[in-house]
Amino acid sequence: MAGEGRRVGVIGAGIVGVCAASYLQRAGHRVFLIEPGKPGEGASFGNAGAFNASSVTPVAMPGIIKNVPKWLGDPLGPLSLRWSYLPRVLPYLYRFWRAGTPEKVHEQARALRPLVGATLTMLRPLAEAAGAEQYVHQRGHLYVYRSAESLAKDGLAWALRRENGVTVDEFDADELRQLEPTLSREYLRGLLVRENGHTSNPLGLVTRLVEHFLGQGGEIVRARALGFRLDGRRLAAIRTDAGDLPADAAVVCAGAHSRPLAAALGDKVPLETERGYHLMIADPEVMPRIPTADADGKFVATPMELGLRFAGTVELAGLDAPPDWRRARILLGQGRRMLPGLAANHPEERISVWMGHRPSMPDSLPVLGPSSASPDVIYAFGHGHVGMTAAPMTGRIVADLVSGGPAPIDISPFAAARFR
Repeated sequence: MAGEGRRVGVIGAGIVGVCAASYLQRAGHRVFLIEPGKPGEGASFGNAGAFNASSVTPVAMPGIIKNVPKWLGDPLGPLSLRWSYLPRVLPYLYRFWRAGTPEKVHEQARALRPLVGATLTMLRPLAEAAGAEQYVHQRGHLYVYRSAESLAKDGLAWALRRENGVTVDEFDADELRQLEPTLSREYLRGLLVRENGHTSNPLGLVTRLVEHFLGQGGEIVRARALGFRLDGRRLAAIRTDAGDLPADAAVVCAGAHSRPLAAALGDKVPLETERGYHLMIADPEVMPRIPTADADGKFVATPMELGLRFAGTVELAGLDAPPDWRRARILLGQGRRMLPGLAANHPEERISVWMGHRPSMPDSLPVLGPSSASPDVIYAFGHGHVGMTAAPMTGRIVADLVSGGPAPIDISPFAAARFR
């Protein structure tokens, strides 16, 4: 229990792991992070920086599979596939297709809303304690469309948001110009979700949270987790490439690398990596005030401390294939079309690109809750496109479970056993 201060190992020091470690520490536990690299430099480093409480729409929506051939044939499309990887990803794609029925997406949206809806409320006490308030903003999130037909295609997604309590303000072309003058006049409609927020420096935020965690007595162990040593159904230690680390409880937050750790406990989960790219322009000529998503191009433009970030696209190629930097460069052309005030050419020293691994489940729901082998090992991975957003509530859930209490929300939809 919390008063006894259990020794807890959190595997993974991205935003989910760091929020889990922070909430565990607040609950009175003795916590150490296990991370082979530098905290916050995985998927948490390169995402769009969104804290979108409205992110309840699954990726697998009804009819989406019909768009896949068109996207794969379009070099500017939001999805690409390394064909050599197709045999390995087919089982995932089959589950993805099965998850995209009207009935299931309504269930998935209802499950996601409590996980993501309180993101800023749950994050603020952590950010304030760490002195990281300057990295967290609530200016809303803007979605822009070039035609009424394009907006109509997203009708179900907006219906799911509204059904789950999301308030949306709509803007016509003239109102959109007043809201964001930097945007192209090609956009005719805009929808603003005011409850959403973003971070202007994802790495800076994670770094501050980690510094506070260490200052409160936390530890970081530079190692790679390999598995677990159990005594019956009780956890004895976490196995790593640096030796066994005694622990009373463990939390698996290893992102796209979590699958073998779950398998070691008898839980086979269809975790896949959606490789995402971003492109940054330092010192841009123009920058939107509000994070803005191009609904057709499936990318986001986010204003950040170090410049303007364009993030998006999905590539299915696994963990080991080298990056295809053309996927990042695509974002530059799309970004210049979105923001005509950007220069037609930028010096290369002002351009940076990145690729990372979104840990994604076919039904867009994370794996969250106790493992089947031991109640002492808690899963908290597979958040896909909502890792930043869902991390604060995930951290609170993990702390409550490790402390022996009930989760603050219904986590049954996120059980690993749903894939049996």
